[in-house]
Amino acid sequence: MHFGFTEEQQMMQDMAKNFAANEILPTLEEDEKEHRFRVEILEKMGALSFFGCALPEEVGGNGFGFLESVIIAEQIAKVSGSWRLPFNMQNIGPAVTVNHFGTEEQKQRFIPNWISTKAVGFFAMTEPNTGSDVVSMGTTATDKGDHWELNGQKMWISNAHVGDWGLLYAVTDREAKHKGLTCFIINPKETEGVVTSAIETKLGLHCAPTGEIAFDGARIPKDAVLGEVNQGFPICMWQLNNTRIGCAAGAIGIAGGAIDAAINYANERKQFGQKIGSYQMVQAQIADMVAEHEAARLLVYRAAWLKDQGLPNQHETSIAKLFASEAAVHAASDTMKIFGSYGFSTEYPAERFLRDAHSLRAVEGTSNIQKLIISGISLGDSQNR
Repeated sequence: MHFGFTEEQQMMQDMAKNFAANEILPTLEEDEKEHRFRVEILEKMGALSFFGCALPEEVGGNGFGFLESVIIAEQIAKVSGSWRLPFNMQNIGPAVTVNHFGTEEQKQRFIPNWISTKAVGFFAMTEPNTGSDVVSMGTTATDKGDHWELNGQKMWISNAHVGDWGLLYAVTDREAKHKGLTCFIINPKETEGVVTSAIETKLGLHCAPTGEIAFDGARIPKDAVLGEVNQGFPICMWQLNNTRIGCAAGAIGIAGGAIDAAINYANERKQFGQKIGSYQMVQAQIADMVAEHEAARLLVYRAAWLKDQGLPNQHETSIAKLFASEAAVHAASDTMKIFGSYGFSTEYPAERFLRDAHSLRAVEGTSNIQKLIISGISLGDSQNR
């Protein structure tokens, strides 16, 4: 196995690292306080083709794969966990899913705009009473002959109130249970009967818009269906298996940023006449963080590589997402301990790393759901795909 980056991958990593330092970091403290989403940063990311990975060039892709997306997203997340979100919203979520299941017309109409950020993307699954249990969602899409009528509510949707085009999952046949869900491509801003609102009472990810989408007799065209009617569940599961790699990339990024901060502080802070990094208990904390982080990176890179090879990867993706997100929380928590009282201060990044890291235990399938997937495949109850 080859563990080194190619010259192009190294260039992409350096470009992403420089972008985070020069475009995100200078205003990050202010943006965090104001819960500000800067669309100009998103547009600059699009201009650099950050969101063209795992997509063919004929729809605007950059010719690279999931691994390159992970490499870029990791560097962005080292500075800001919030700005990792667009990799799923613009690229690995809607664009990659439409490229796999969509018609040629849908591919040409939507994917280039997501890649370029001319359209802000999103995908809507979660509801007030539906999280991990996707099949129990209450939002319905009723066939009215010449259109579909949407009724229901989605919650905790990234980009809900700023999104232009995205994916919506709704029930089209309640009696069919998991075989009765359908995926639609919708535009909340241009559809009557759709109301969006922001959610700002969040622990972390303050620069990443999150909100609610409510549907009350909303009419969408018949050709809004992605794939086939009642094919929404397998599309949803296929998409989540991809977007989880984006979450895992964010986890190794946040952990890497926290570890860098801990090491720098341990080399600067002095107590009892010597730097705190010379004390064995601090050294042990850093050693554990670094070891877990290196293991997590290899797991995430492996899962991304398997995707690029077209090989079964659900097992490996869930392992990567589970281990990396838990390692990120551990790294961020121990970084706060190393910072001492300053770790509790918003003047330092330690507390932000911890707040942002916790989100990764929940999104795109909780840690418990990842354990169910991993154990199910390990025990032979389900296939790796």
